[in-house]
Amino acid sequence: MLAMGEFKHFVIVKFKEGVAVDELTKGMEKLVSEIDAVKSFEWGRDIESLDVLRQGFTHAFLMTFNKKEDFAAFQSHPNHVEFSTTFSAAIENIVLLDFPSTLVKAPA
Repeated sequence: MLAMGEFKHFVIVKFKEGVAVDELTKGMEKLVSEIDAVKSFEWGRDIESLDVLRQGFTHAFLMTFNKKEDFAAFQSHPNHVEFSTTFSAAIENIVLLDFPSTLVKAPA
């Protein structure tokens, strides 16, 4: 059965040379822990893709919200607004997708 409802914020980035990525990911972990609107947060660094497929992107960040309104609340939260400035300055290239999620296979 298909289930609708959750809203996802999916970010794929290529960081600039010399960026302290560990500090940024720790900052993002701190950020989401402070904002109740974020239901879940996960991130990872690509280790498998061929360079030609990766296109220079290395990190993916995925936030889940119960509903679109919670995402809107997150976006306008002062902590997010402040962190975005720091994060944006570290990025060479970014792909950003915000979408209502269709759950096809639920976690066991």
